[in-house]
Amino acid sequence: MTQAYQFKPHERPVIPGSPYNPDHPMRRMWAYGLIGVLAGVTGGLGNSLVTANLAFFQGTLGLSAEEAAWIPAAYVMTNICANLLLVKFRQQFGLALFVRLVLVGYVLTALIHLFVHGFWSALLVRSVSGIAGAGLTTLCILMMFQAMPGPKRLYAVLLGISVPQLANPLARALAPSLLYWGDWRMSYYFELGLALLTLASVMFLPLPPSERSKSFCKTDFITVGLLFPGIVLLCAALGLGRTLWWTDTPWIGWALIGSIVLIVAGIVVEHRRANPLLQTRWLGQWVILRIAIIAFFIRMLLAEQTLGSIGLLTSLGMGIDQFQMLYIIVTLAALAGLATAIFAFQPQYPARLIQIACLLIAIGAFLDAGATNLTRPQNAYLSQALVGFGAILFVGPAMGIGISRTLLAGPQNFISWIVLFSSTQNLGGLMGTAIFGTFQTIREKFHSHSLVEQIMLTNPADAARLSGSANQVNTVIGDPALRTAEGVVLLGRNVTREANVLAYNDVFLVIGVLAFLLFLWGVTIEIRMRQRGEISPIVLLAQRLAAMATANQSEGKPA
Repeated sequence: MTQAYQFKPHERPVIPGSPYNPDHPMRRMWAYGLIGVLAGVTGGLGNSLVTANLAFFQGTLGLSAEEAAWIPAAYVMTNICANLLLVKFRQQFGLALFVRLVLVGYVLTALIHLFVHGFWSALLVRSVSGIAGAGLTTLCILMMFQAMPGPKRLYAVLLGISVPQLANPLARALAPSLLYWGDWRMSYYFELGLALLTLASVMFLPLPPSERSKSFCKTDFITVGLLFPGIVLLCAALGLGRTLWWTDTPWIGWALIGSIVLIVAGIVVEHRRANPLLQTRWLGQWVILRIAIIAFFIRMLLAEQTLGSIGLLTSLGMGIDQFQMLYIIVTLAALAGLATAIFAFQPQYPARLIQIACLLIAIGAFLDAGATNLTRPQNAYLSQALVGFGAILFVGPAMGIGISRTLLAGPQNFISWIVLFSSTQNLGGLMGTAIFGTFQTIREKFHSHSLVEQIMLTNPADAARLSGSANQVNTVIGDPALRTAEGVVLLGRNVTREANVLAYNDVFLVIGVLAFLLFLWGVTIEIRMRQRGEISPIVLLAQRLAAMATANQSEGKPA
């Protein structure tokens, strides 16, 4: 009979709900690392493919603009909510059940969608994808922990949180090939294949066991009953406000009010609980809020890429097939950002890469602010490569700083940090699109009105433009009056196109200014910390873990 493996003291999990960390042979560590990459990409790629090609899915599935806007919002809703419960689920029911439920549920839902076509099935898949995405990002981090030796496990956090971020540029690079046959099912086949491959890999090489303990209590569900509806209402308002317009749809205002009331009520309940799900007193510390604010605003500013450059090029008549080379370059830049985050990361100055990321986003936005109606994807190669590089460069160090401060304060704060950080990334992306998209619409109306006011038919140049527009339909419209009317319509389209370009330039300029201000704030924080002689939380955590490992080895007791 084979004797059960006895875990050593230094192999005990550091993060609550995570598996033991035994000393693996090199081949097994590489296998865990590759499975972690697969899990991370799977967790984000399916949703990114849908988001990147939302107009295509809207047309092929026959969705209205309102229904299409619900699809990405549904993913964010469930992703934020899932992070609130999945950590405790792992602690109470174990990793094996957690992995099986996440992956099997994801596979079944994607499979069902291949046979059920329409809005509700698409909404269901995106909702389950949000839960699976939260679970797979966690799985990616846990796999990376197994792939790293003890002293290097900080880099597991950098890799585990960064790899899923590659999904967005990768999805736009792959989209034209997947949709080549003109069938939306190709995207779901690909998503299903990735989920099956991840499930098979995890079953072939499972994670070590984890410590289990009773984590849930009845009062947790009071918090869940308040926070979940509040998050759903907030995401719905942010996701659909720009489509239905904020002041034209009464339920959006009521949803925002309801979300504020429910979320504040949930936080008040947590603040008064003896054993809270969220450690509100710890979360309320300025040093924690500062990390969250910076991470939130950087994710907002990354709308420069997801909304700004794509929106500008789309308004100029570009399609997804013309974006392919652009996003291949962005993907390569993101991979370079990941490599830089790993090799250039300094535990003594963990925020320095975040500052560089802000500066790169600012430079990319300022470069894009000079767009014209002749701008094409190749004109955005450099600017978008800088933004893509910065997008990956910031997320790992930000997560690392937060994790280190969490573990220094006590493992009971781990759930609170995971929920806070995931909320900054999900809500930041959704709010960035909502705010900057609304700003672009307002500025487009302003510039359109300004340009129309400048058109005077008594001006020879304007009369020539109108005549030229009319001559474009000379061969198909014989009536001079109708031809002139059609010329006015074509001239109006040109005015709208120019107004859109000017509006997007305004968006890029605002994002550039905000990113540069965020860079200056980060530099100021670092200077003040050095003047006060503060030690990096990552260095402090490393010193504490080293001391614990030395003490355990001297005792020589098995776990």
